[in-house]
Amino acid sequence: MNKVRFGIIGIGNMGSSHALSLIQDIQGAELTAVCDTNPKRLEWAHEHLPAQVLAFGNPDDFFASRAMDAVLIATPHYDHPSLAVRAFENGYHVLIEKPAGVYTKAVREMNHAAEASDKLFGIMYNQRTNPLYAKLRELVLSGELGEIRRTNWIITNWYRSQSYYDSGGWRATWAGEGGGVLLNQDPHQLDLWQWTTGMMPARVRAFCHFGKYRNIEVEDDVTAYVEYSNGATGLFVTTTGEAPGTNRYELTGDNGKIVIEDGKLTFWRLRVPEPQFNAEFTGGFGQPECWKCDIPIHQGEGSQHKGILRNFTNAILHGEPLLAPGKDGIHGLTLSNAMHLSSWTEDWVELPLDEDLYHAKLQEKIEASTFRKANGDGKTLDVSGTH
Repeated sequence: MNKVRFGIIGIGNMGSSHALSLIQDIQGAELTAVCDTNPKRLEWAHEHLPAQVLAFGNPDDFFASRAMDAVLIATPHYDHPSLAVRAFENGYHVLIEKPAGVYTKAVREMNHAAEASDKLFGIMYNQRTNPLYAKLRELVLSGELGEIRRTNWIITNWYRSQSYYDSGGWRATWAGEGGGVLLNQDPHQLDLWQWTTGMMPARVRAFCHFGKYRNIEVEDDVTAYVEYSNGATGLFVTTTGEAPGTNRYELTGDNGKIVIEDGKLTFWRLRVPEPQFNAEFTGGFGQPECWKCDIPIHQGEGSQHKGILRNFTNAILHGEPLLAPGKDGIHGLTLSNAMHLSSWTEDWVELPLDEDLYHAKLQEKIEASTFRKANGDGKTLDVSGTH
């Protein structure tokens, strides 16, 4: 094989962008098919894509066509796992958009299907191409920061207006999207939080506010506190209702502190690790000498979505290691599910997550929302739109 034939299912905002990237920018890739249940999106495909690209109005014909080697799934969140399973069962490589799904039980089944196949599985975690986070991961996993003591991420620059939420009936609903800021905007940060540290929390206590700033039924403001098995603690704060927002990620370890903010990474490195200083110092007041270090980082914001597409293509053609394996998608989703469940139960949530309890609570939210809509109290749900 000298070229990977891609088929995209879901050609809304992200799917159409990926389609154009495959046509114009990804060496070794070829767009050969698209699929969408929305006739208007198929009209867009006929107008903007090469004539030889096949267009399908339903997944059955799409999967049966054998017109591609790999399937890129860019549909609404709930469909990611089920469509991925079907793609694996039909013998295709699979690349999914974020998030991996809405609830971890379905994502775990998707991961099992991937493991049972001989095909590659990737997820569109494009922020892993950002050199700042790649360097942070390198510093942490190499031991340069020492043992982690605290993780803090304030990510409040996801401002979204009411008109944004009103632009699609599936947006910001339990039945259509499965959540709010945690499922739509924050999957990248939740992934990076655990990817850069190599750690998942042992338990989570979260406070989610639903429709706090906007007329929506899902969360738009979240504060979560986590504890790790090594005794470290963490804080994750996010919202779509503040302006101007902040994006500051701070890690503290035995050897100092690293901060990513305003597109810069700063490492305040202790000359002597804090535990050693504490054991040896006898002078009363005092603290370890600290150096502000300039860490060499490849400039730029990374190759983003195109970088993941390029990496996935090269993985199929040349065996290049995947930067964002699809099985990793369950980690960030576990964090968002735990935050929801903690808020719903007003209690700590231990990890591993009780997946059946989470799914049951989610169904309660969907049923309550459906009842309100049926009685004229709430948003009208239309899930025909794509991602």
